[in-house]
Amino acid sequence: MGNIMSARNVLSLGLGVLLCTGISFGQEPSTLRSEQPPIPVEEIIKKFSEREREFRIARGNYTYRQDVTMQELNANGRVLGEYHVVSDILFDSSGKRTERIVYAPASTLGKSPSTVSLDAEDLQDVREIQPFVLTSDDISKYNLKYLGKEKIDEIDSYVFDVAPKTIEKGQRYFQGQIWVDDHDLQIVKTYGKAVPDIRGKGGEEHLFPRFETYREQIDKYWFPTYTKAVDTLQFSTGAKRIREIIKYENYKKFEANVKLTFGDAVEGGPADQNPSTSSDKKAPALDPRLNDSTKAKKK
Repeated sequence: MGNIMSARNVLSLGLGVLLCTGISFGQEPSTLRSEQPPIPVEEIIKKFSEREREFRIARGNYTYRQDVTMQELNANGRVLGEYHVVSDILFDSSGKRTERIVYAPASTLGKSPSTVSLDAEDLQDVREIQPFVLTSDDISKYNLKYLGKEKIDEIDSYVFDVAPKTIEKGQRYFQGQIWVDDHDLQIVKTYGKAVPDIRGKGGEEHLFPRFETYREQIDKYWFPTYTKAVDTLQFSTGAKRIREIIKYENYKKFEANVKLTFGDAVEGGPADQNPSTSSDKKAPALDPRLNDSTKAKKK
């Protein structure tokens, strides 16, 4: 979100406080064990980044429904403005990946009493940072520090601190912590934020929120299924409370000879009933501070 006016904060829905490269993001896992892994940390990083590269390619062959809600809240938690878009990510008849809008009422962010609006970085973060994938193609851009192991429900995970080595102009990065399943060697949980925050010479401010993303095992990969952010952005003209929820549902592998059914595109009308998502392994339990929970089941 960006602060465009001095008297009225028109923020971009990326929230948070600017973090410097190399500084730990700072969510301390509550049950972190100072335990060395059975193989060198460098080998774990190499293997999970290669696995993440496989996953990114595989996810590009899946259709799914994406439900994005971004809200500005007052001090009592009342919604002042909201952006809500439900879309189906699918393929057209020629096999080209497309996005079909299913539900998109007019956004009230930035309209009184709201003082927050979206910008291009917010939408880019929804596509690239919240469902963060750290592949072998991108691993060289980040510093990783092994913190230990933590068991989230039945899933024992390696925990890493992650920060960009350098920040190139016009590029978006993730900074925070990742949890890597010690068996599948794939990210199962992410906690952090998109960086950098942007503060322009003319007083323009674009700040971004801390978020948690959880994955669920579908077929043989761990797919992002839920992101939640509840954060207070510290703008120069005052603090703004933001809530963001993203759901990724109904993953289906695209096959040319399989007919897939999705909601019809509408403008401002009600969305189809959200399809349920089933899998053998569920996402790790959410941080209790987020007041939401799912359970992990590992067979």
